Amino acid sequence: MKLIDALQERILIADGAMGTLLYSYGTDQCFEELNLSAAEHIQQIHTAYIQAGANVIQTNTYAGNYHKLERYGLEDYVKEINRAGVKNARQAALADTFVVGTIGGIRSLNPQTVKLEEIKRSFREQLYCLLLEGVDGILLETYYDLEELSTVVSIARKETDIPIIAQASLQEVGVLQDGTPITEAFKQLEDLGADLVGLNCRLGPYHMLRTLEGVPLPKHAFLSSYPNASLPSYSDGALQYNNNAEYFREVAHSFQTQGVRLLGGCCGTTPDHIRAFSEALKGAVPVLEKDVYIQQPKIEVSSRRIYVPEPLQNIVTKRSSIIVELDPPKKLNIDAFMKGAKALKEAGADAVTLADNSLASPRVSNESLGHLIKAEHDVRPLVHITCRDRNLIGLQSHLMGLHTLGLHDVLAVTGDPTKVGDFPGATSVYDVSSFELIEMIQQLNRGVSMSGKDLGESTSFSIGAAFNPNVRSVERAVLRMEKKIKAGADYFMSQPVFSEEKLLEVYEYVKDINAPLYIGLMPLTNSRNADFLHHEVPGIKLSDQVRERMATVAGDKERSSQEGLAIAKSLIDTALELFNGIYLITPFMRYDLTVELTKYAKQQAAKRAGGVNHVSNIIH
Repeated sequence: MKLIDALQERILIADGAMGTLLYSYGTDQCFEELNLSAAEHIQQIHTAYIQAGANVIQTNTYAGNYHKLERYGLEDYVKEINRAGVKNARQAALADTFVVGTIGGIRSLNPQTVKLEEIKRSFREQLYCLLLEGVDGILLETYYDLEELSTVVSIARKETDIPIIAQASLQEVGVLQDGTPITEAFKQLEDLGADLVGLNCRLGPYHMLRTLEGVPLPKHAFLSSYPNASLPSYSDGALQYNNNAEYFREVAHSFQTQGVRLLGGCCGTTPDHIRAFSEALKGAVPVLEKDVYIQQPKIEVSSRRIYVPEPLQNIVTKRSSIIVELDPPKKLNIDAFMKGAKALKEAGADAVTLADNSLASPRVSNESLGHLIKAEHDVRPLVHITCRDRNLIGLQSHLMGLHTLGLHDVLAVTGDPTKVGDFPGATSVYDVSSFELIEMIQQLNRGVSMSGKDLGESTSFSIGAAFNPNVRSVERAVLRMEKKIKAGADYFMSQPVFSEEKLLEVYEYVKDINAPLYIGLMPLTNSRNADFLHHEVPGIKLSDQVRERMATVAGDKERSSQEGLAIAKSLIDTALELFNGIYLITPFMRYDLTVELTKYAKQQAAKRAGGVNHVSNIIH
């Protein structure tokens, strides 16, 4: 009997976790490689699940693809590992046991980290290996990204007529991480040719059943479910699950009621859990009809009214706009910072930008300082957010806090690696890149969390992104700009530029970019500062003339400052002919310099607005 025919007649019991048992035996290596080096061990696990009552077992090939095997230097053994995986399962299988070839998802919480073309190539290679060994079906499990799962279902359906089981993993009940309702996802997968659609991993029986309550029976497919044993705890460096097999016996009929035809287990489950399912559902008849319970979300309207100012990207398209960076202090005395922010506001800065632990050195939180300068001096804060210091949980919490405080202007950046800062041994998190952080913020602007959960209201972030023109290939930097625009960036802020020639070069490259650019300028403070930037900061080169000008006043603090201001003012004159946005960077808390430059830029911009035309196609 074929797998699909058996599913027509009865509820089938699948096996449970492979990795959980391998962990318990002390295995700490590539589990898929054990198909070759410990075949008897893998066969014993298959046998244990079959003896527990499993009708369907999956091959130990979850991560048997080029992309994941490459981590262990095993990328050239895709064929051998997958062939052995099927052979081991067949060796353990009984006459009435179905063997399905397992292919796991590659993307996780960061969809853009792996390109779709790489996924397609890797998937096809593994799929062909499993099909050549004659599996009874293909199990696609633990897919967080609907685009990836839909893509591989389409590929598999074109290549084979055997049953395809397509299982998604959820962060929240009822929705994928991009906010897509699971009912819509199942319908899409069914239309693409999946024979079973279902859920596995992440959720235990309670939350998985809550999700299934809102899922109707598919018209041309069956439902599957592989819940985790429980929520995991973390102890002694490892994830641990409750050994609650009796609980699985209690909830087994609930899965039957929800229309599940293939019921197995995922993380933390053992043969005991599968035995509980098997014994509880022995002789159970599949349901042909079910009542769908759709819980209506309770809409709560916030009594708070958060003022959202006109976005900077709108301001800079209408007139010249000046924003100024003022780094939070490394020490707890914030008096100078607060005075500087107030002075910059009075000088005419449209916003004061606050870096996020620049150069990977701890500073007073820019979130707290942003709140203070807004509350005490009515300064508009533009808060930088790096990917370095916070995982996804911390990033979302931080952004929700900014929204609650009414801080709506953010700059999404990757962040300097920790090795350049005060704690070179600290961990750089980088759960997401700056591109993904931008996408994350845009998703919050739609009122959806990164797990797909409804936030109850939408954030109103104006999203800035970084642009570095001081690179070998400005053209490639512009391509990154376009990618960030696609991700959702509203405007850009550049690294500092130190010559008129570079300003003109940047203008030619970005004049057709469909997003505003604040061009970065920073006053030099002395000759040593100029030499450091020229010799030690990657990509920045000062002209011989500029360095000579600073060298002639070396040792004289006042004259050095004045010379640095004169150079910066000359750059402002050129920049205002090309760009509407000026981004001044305050060096070493010398806000007296950027206050003067802000006033100068405002005056020059006013003169131009009074009758002097900018260069055609001003960046906006």
